[in-house]
Amino acid sequence: MPLIEMEHRRYVSSGPDATMQTNDVDGDPLISVVVATFNAVATLERCIKSVSGQTIRRKELIVIDGASKDGTVEILKQNSEKIAYWVTEPDRGIYNAWNKALKVAQGEWVYFLGADDYFVDEQALARVALHLKGRSTLARVAYGRVDLVRQDGSVIETFGSPWNRRRFFELMTLPHQGVFHHRSLFQEHGCFNEEFRIAGDYELLLRELKSRDPLFIDNCTIAAMQFGGMSSDGRSAVEALQEIKRARDLNGVMTVSPLWRWALVKAYVRRFLSRMFGQEWTRVAANCYRRLTFRAPV
Repeated sequence: MPLIEMEHRRYVSSGPDATMQTNDVDGDPLISVVVATFNAVATLERCIKSVSGQTIRRKELIVIDGASKDGTVEILKQNSEKIAYWVTEPDRGIYNAWNKALKVAQGEWVYFLGADDYFVDEQALARVALHLKGRSTLARVAYGRVDLVRQDGSVIETFGSPWNRRRFFELMTLPHQGVFHHRSLFQEHGCFNEEFRIAGDYELLLRELKSRDPLFIDNCTIAAMQFGGMSSDGRSAVEALQEIKRARDLNGVMTVSPLWRWALVKAYVRRFLSRMFGQEWTRVAANCYRRLTFRAPV
């Protein structure tokens, strides 16, 4: 069946969590939370509740579904009053889905949350909003920390550290689920490059952060990223690092990167071990390696 004839539905909610107007007496910025889904029935409802449960009033949830067939659409219908806008139709990958969301997002700031992920508590967006007020003239990218968690919610590791441009030129050092994008960033640099499969967010941020600094919100953990997704899969790390190099080349960042080369070697090793022994065993081995090779700063 031609794609143009496949199911294509758009829904705009008028419920309590629908889009707020951008002028508000309390001065908090409107934050658009974007979730891209495809066959996410196992975790989507938790993700939606995590967003709707945020105490900040000025938020909207946008869900772009890639024509799921596993019950995801039914969950979206059941939770439609919590969603400002959602659509289900075939897409060309996550960056195509995010670009669709950018066309309808009303927020001053845009945040992308995985369907497997969720906010660490109901105050997460409120804490961030305190730092985002009036920040667009100083920084159009803001980020905090992200927890990598097991299925039971226990924390494996926390990502996010103070800004270091040299390291960012070598690797993606900003935790994706902790990053907030001001809408002017997209107005100046355009949307995500859909030729990328994994590192499209890095490539977009590279356009901005080649010459401007982000705001690091210290002591602020924003979201929990569940271990086991594509970002946790050592087998995808090689492709991600290759795309990072392509993003640097595309943006004229021609740094000699021993850190990237070493990361690529480790990614090949991790991919091999994941195939042989599984992801969890490989993660434990990697953590042991980090502890054995750690050197305290002098």
